[in-house]
Amino acid sequence: MLQQKLDCHWFSSQALTKPTVHPQNHSGVRLTEGLKILEKVKVAYDIPIITDVHEASQCEEVGKVADIIQIPAFLCRQQTDLLVAAAKTGKIINIKKGQLCAPSVMVNSAEKVRLAGNPNVMVCERGTMFGYNDLIVDPRNLEWIREANCPVVADVTHALQQPAGRKLDDGGVASGGLRELIPCIARTAVAVGVDGIFMEVHDDPSNAPVDGPTQWPLRHLEELLVELVAIARVSKGKQRFNIDLTPYHD
Repeated sequence: MLQQKLDCHWFSSQALTKPTVHPQNHSGVRLTEGLKILEKVKVAYDIPIITDVHEASQCEEVGKVADIIQIPAFLCRQQTDLLVAAAKTGKIINIKKGQLCAPSVMVNSAEKVRLAGNPNVMVCERGTMFGYNDLIVDPRNLEWIREANCPVVADVTHALQQPAGRKLDDGGVASGGLRELIPCIARTAVAVGVDGIFMEVHDDPSNAPVDGPTQWPLRHLEELLVELVAIARVSKGKQRFNIDLTPYHD
């Protein structure tokens, strides 16, 4: 199995419901039906599951199946009830940084989970809005977000979305993306010293129901992961550089 070959931990991310830009795009299935599907995947492949919650009322039921509960980016800041309800499941909580938020916001978000009695929290960088229809990944955020005092994950696929940046034949819009830059962002994040990578992968990205333009092709997954693991093993990104400002004399 690939995770044993690379000696890394592996989680399967599955969205129960998927809010989308276009009103007719695929948005998932009902919560109960979705959880049954996730449980089948978890058992069949013996792999931990990570999935989103969007309402506090969903957390208890989702926590019975998911190993990691994910807080979507747009809900990371002011949805205290959601953060507390997720925390009370006792599961690991992955909080995605909002696209309009500074990394310092995640200090409070992570602390809300800890104050609810759950120390198992991590935060995720997934890009910052840059004008209209575009996101950028600021490597400085990967350093500053560590102030949340918990593991840091980099979402290297959603971070390359171009929200509502793709016009459809029916006159609507959907998210575009820059799939070709996924290796660039992933290499950067690993070199800086993140603790994990979040990546959407598909066996047929061109026909993926959602997020097709930022899905990484399954056939190239192993090749990219081998490279990222190699970078992680030699990087000193997690070590603070001791900067000496005393006058230098050769």
